[in-house]
Amino acid sequence: MKYFTILFVFLTVFLHAQKNSLAVKGDLNTPVTVTEEDLKKYPVHEVKSIDILNHKMEFKKNLKNLKGVLLKDVLSQVTFNAPTPKELSTFYLVCRAEDGYKVVYSWNELFNTEAGDHIMLITSADGIKTPGTKEGFTLITPGDRATGRRYVKNLSEIIIKKVD
Repeated sequence: MKYFTILFVFLTVFLHAQKNSLAVKGDLNTPVTVTEEDLKKYPVHEVKSIDILNHKMEFKKNLKNLKGVLLKDVLSQVTFNAPTPKELSTFYLVCRAEDGYKVVYSWNELFNTEAGDHIMLITSADGIKTPGTKEGFTLITPGDRATGRRYVKNLSEIIIKKVD
């Protein structure tokens, strides 16, 4: 029974740590783990209200009083494995949720368009901190028409890939 208790405590701590961090890996010089504490280093952006619409443009829910940090600010700490700046245009990011749901952004979309100035990791919604809640790290793209398509709850990893 003693060993079962120790194992249970270990797994609980391990799984809790996993939910409170975001792995950034792939074609990088060094993989990075982003924590809730790390997000406090970046400028906070706000979205007063956003409707989440599915692919048929049907209303699903409304999110209010969002605060978060730009995904491009968070990714500014990683070094893409690109020998020349020209090669950055060949990279894309696969953002994967714990349940396997995936969305994709190109490097250019994130760092070279106005869209990148709005793609956010949500840190709080309606005054409640999101990391550590049932929705965990949450990613949203306010400029999308069908906002639900790239509304990622429980974001667990960002995999950086290079087009062949």
